[in-house]
Amino acid sequence: MTPSIMIVSLIFLGISMLVSLALKSKFKKYSQVPLSSGLSGREIAEKMLRESGIYDVKVTSVEGFLSDHYNPVNKTVNLSPEVYTGTSVSAAAVAAHECGHAVQHATAYNWLMLRSKLVPAVQVSSSLVNWVLLIGVVMASSGNTTLLLIGIIIFALTVLFSLVTLPVEFDASRRALAWLNTTNVTNSLEYPKAKDALKWAATTYVVAALAAVVTLIQYVMLYLGAKDRE
Repeated sequence: MTPSIMIVSLIFLGISMLVSLALKSKFKKYSQVPLSSGLSGREIAEKMLRESGIYDVKVTSVEGFLSDHYNPVNKTVNLSPEVYTGTSVSAAAVAAHECGHAVQHATAYNWLMLRSKLVPAVQVSSSLVNWVLLIGVVMASSGNTTLLLIGIIIFALTVLFSLVTLPVEFDASRRALAWLNTTNVTNSLEYPKAKDALKWAATTYVVAALAAVVTLIQYVMLYLGAKDRE
């Protein structure tokens, strides 16, 4: 890794850490705001699925903080303990967001379908890309740029995945907020807090995507510079 790439990586790492801390702070704050409806995250998820006409998705509890996710393979909405049993604004926001992914799956939302197709390739590339790029940079310094180019192509898959993730996450939040706004789950005071929590959650994906794009550009510039020296 060249000094410039390392510096950019450290900058985005710092930004990512700050956003992550802000996100955790927001969720902790809103986890202390009880819902007037008194519904738990599990009940909210089941309600949204039912009202969206989805009956083949199971709501389960998984260990971990902010480990919530939707699994399209076994059709499960997996909620962390704080969300599963929680009756707070945070629990409502997260539960509805993950159900938003279930609705995307049920309606064959294009961006989600594309991301699902990319998963196998990204899983393989993520385990190889760092080593390929590292060795490629070393070899490029001696005039052989082939491996660096291969590393760039592999890394481009990761970047594409990060970019495709953005509309998937934003749309899931949009669906969640639209549903929360039309039900009695959150009132007029609680809804803006749920919206703010999901905004910060989406910000983490934006930072990750920007970091990936900038890093890719730097590797491409490094490659072009090495090609000129051949």
